Amino acid sequence: MAKYEIPQDQVREMQMVGLEMLKHFDKVCKENNLTYFFCGGCCIGTIRNKGFVPWDDDVDVFMPRSDYEKLKEVWKDTTDYSVQYTTKDFITENQFLTICANNTTFIKTYQKNLDINHGVVLDVIPLDGCPQGFKRKMQKIWALLYSLFIIGKAPENHGKIVYTVGNTLLKIVSSKKLRYKLWRLCEKKMTQYPIEECDYITELCTGPHYMKNEYPKEIFEKPLYKEFEDGLYPIPVGYDKYLKIAFGNYMELPPVEKRVCHHEYEFMDMKNSYKKYKGIYYCTNK
Repeated sequence: MAKYEIPQDQVREMQMVGLEMLKHFDKVCKENNLTYFFCGGCCIGTIRNKGFVPWDDDVDVFMPRSDYEKLKEVWKDTTDYSVQYTTKDFITENQFLTICANNTTFIKTYQKNLDINHGVVLDVIPLDGCPQGFKRKMQKIWALLYSLFIIGKAPENHGKIVYTVGNTLLKIVSSKKLRYKLWRLCEKKMTQYPIEECDYITELCTGPHYMKNEYPKEIFEKPLYKEFEDGLYPIPVGYDKYLKIAFGNYMELPPVEKRVCHHEYEFMDMKNSYKKYKGIYYCTNK
């Protein structure tokens, strides 16, 4: 049965897995001169907690598009960690790449029928240049279509019209080969504006809500290293403006009922590899 709430001791165990994965990721980025920033819960946690938000269950980072693409080229899988992202012949139902802890298990409900790496993940979300005017409107349309075809499912929490239109398009384009060609085209169109040539930056791979955000470029001009758990990690130099645009009054705690992990999951085990549970908790349908 799908779950949301994770016992606090297990949340902390997941966070420690994420922290070790972060250290490896940070090392790879430094060795290859790649820029990244904490975003979302980790950015808030850095400012508010000097570590993880108590109920946050993963690590999320932003990475400029050029560095994001370079990461795919320089990353080398290890016994402990692997990179994972959707390709022509491999579907993850994510819009961005993830770093996975190979020797753990955290099976998310929306991915339970996929034969993929189901370890704890570190999400790497690309940042793109954000044009203005008509080009910006078209960029958002391309991003919505990219999301639809790379995931292969219509969004269920953005209104009946969006869901109906999305389902209709997916029925028209039922071929996986054609969907691949379309999401690659959409990706090319939506990322055609280099950050260097724009005054604003946006995130196009995190769903309709966040792709509307337009961040002044100076927010991400350089990383600012702050204390997080047992080390120093980068947040945007304009973190206050970023967090207010994305989350409003981020220093105010949410209501108690919302202080829970946000990933719906089927099963978790921080001591054993997900491979142990194939056919039991994932890929159970022939």
